[in-house]
Amino acid sequence: MSSEPSLTEEIASQLRDQVTGGALTPGQRLSEARLAADLDISRNTLREVFRLLTREGLLRHEPNRGVFVAVPSMASILDIYRVRRLIEVPALAQAWPRHEGAGRMRAAVVRAKNLRDIGDWRGIGSANMEFHAAIVSLSDSPRLNAFFAQIIAELRLAFGLLDSPEMLHAPYIDRNAQILERLEAGDAATASVMLDEYLGQSERVVLQAFARLG
Repeated sequence: MSSEPSLTEEIASQLRDQVTGGALTPGQRLSEARLAADLDISRNTLREVFRLLTREGLLRHEPNRGVFVAVPSMASILDIYRVRRLIEVPALAQAWPRHEGAGRMRAAVVRAKNLRDIGDWRGIGSANMEFHAAIVSLSDSPRLNAFFAQIIAELRLAFGLLDSPEMLHAPYIDRNAQILERLEAGDAATASVMLDEYLGQSERVVLQAFARLG
């Protein structure tokens, strides 16, 4: 049996990446005709992609209106952070300092610092998500990696609702570096405690900003 991804999965991954990168924003209506032409696929294939991403919670279908990028709820944000704690904190606590994922964490930290120098806060948001995906990769579980990619996309939807990406991401550039420093020093236990505190603060910031939108 072939392990190659289907065309539907490949296109779904492309659109998921556009959500993660902030190119598709919460509430945005997706034109079926335009997307099918841009992606050079049939409308039937695109509809399959829409159904897949709707099941993942990234899109929503409104009868007689079309398909839209989902707008996250406060309940979904709470659940996302609950899941992140369950996955990321144990993955880091049990990590080997010389794991390939640690190298990916280092690359994400360097990228975020470089982007800070030019004020590219959307790029910094992507680098931050790469950092956390690298933490999950420390678990050596392809299933967790795939699941976390979906979680990241949902989280970026919430970030897309906020007015100030700088306020959201600026405090965590150096905190990422500090967590990585503890891991590379062989102190994964302290790194995981720092990450747990980090996620709690991040959750509060996102929820407070989200509440102000209402």
